[in-house]
Amino acid sequence: MSQSKYRQLDVRAPRGTTLTAKSWLTEAPLRMLMNNLDPDVAENPHELVVYGGIGRAARNWECYDAIVKALKNLESDETLLVQSGKPVGVFKTHENSPRVLIANSNLVPHWPPGNTLTSWMPKGWRCTAR
Repeated sequence: MSQSKYRQLDVRAPRGTTLTAKSWLTEAPLRMLMNNLDPDVAENPHELVVYGGIGRAARNWECYDAIVKALKNLESDETLLVQSGKPVGVFKTHENSPRVLIANSNLVPHWPPGNTLTSWMPKGWRCTAR
């Protein structure tokens, strides 16, 4: 598959009560993702743009396809992690865990001096895994 941001394909979410994923816990985010790219909803669906000229549903069509495949095949004890429109992986968790975790707009400290990051912590700028 190419990493193209353009595909001449109309995406439409399934309608009705027939599952295309293994459970409603994964069918719901699958349908929401697909509905965001419906030509009646999205700003520029063939380029994955859902709003604001740049807000994409996925980084590219390869990532979109991987997210859809993961959602359709996710087991009840697995969690899909998506970071900035790219599926990072499927992790073995447990049935009470979220099925999907999405991380967007993360601060990635490439240039700030070391003490800048530690000064943010008392201000509540942190992320912890539980």
